[in-house]
Amino acid sequence: MGEDQLRAIVRRNLERVRAEVANAAAEAGRDAAEITLVGVSKYVDATATAVLVDAGLCDLGEARPQQLWDKASDPRLAPMAPVRWHLIGHLQRNKADRTVPLAALVHSVDSGRLLAAVDKAAAAAGKRQAVLLEINCSGDSEKYGLAPAEAIDLVEQAGGMAGVSLQGLMTMGAREGGTTVARRNFADLRELRDNLVSESGVTLPILSMGMSGDFREAILEGATHVRIGSALWTGVDPWSRQ
Repeated sequence: MGEDQLRAIVRRNLERVRAEVANAAAEAGRDAAEITLVGVSKYVDATATAVLVDAGLCDLGEARPQQLWDKASDPRLAPMAPVRWHLIGHLQRNKADRTVPLAALVHSVDSGRLLAAVDKAAAAAGKRQAVLLEINCSGDSEKYGLAPAEAIDLVEQAGGMAGVSLQGLMTMGAREGGTTVARRNFADLRELRDNLVSESGVTLPILSMGMSGDFREAILEGATHVRIGSALWTGVDPWSRQ
């Protein structure tokens, strides 16, 4: 696939996804400007990722810390600004030191020990790291994430950390049950956020939920960040090039 063809496909996909986000926002009576589209670039190499940035999408999500490290330093991407890197997958504590200096937002804090590791890494990097708590709203045993009842303890823990700025919550829809069940999971996350705000007095403005197959439902339930991967790479041959 030539670069011109790649650029045309990626731009067309991005325009379509943005239109679908705007339609869902309108359906929910919301302003589409309230919703951050995070382009999941884990599927493609740095060349294709740079095409997406050039098309105007600067919030990029990687599931694996090592891929985030590599792309953030890749000469095809490093000179491009402003790229905001989101770590959307599982973060091991021993990878926090290298990830925190690069990440605009870590979506996947799922334990007190990881929260403490991020706090320590942020202090060493001289920054205050924005994080989300990952909540397993579906109850799927193979998914990472806190049980909803565990969230309040981490909200309180984060409140005492100088290196952490807790911004909200993240979840994924259930593997089974389609968009109907996913929407219920998203509603559960919103309700949990509202309860945490009421109980603790913290401000939790971000709800990261919804992917290519269910972001409409997520937006209807209040998502502020949607994580879109395959819908942006449809028609890129091969679209899984990592």
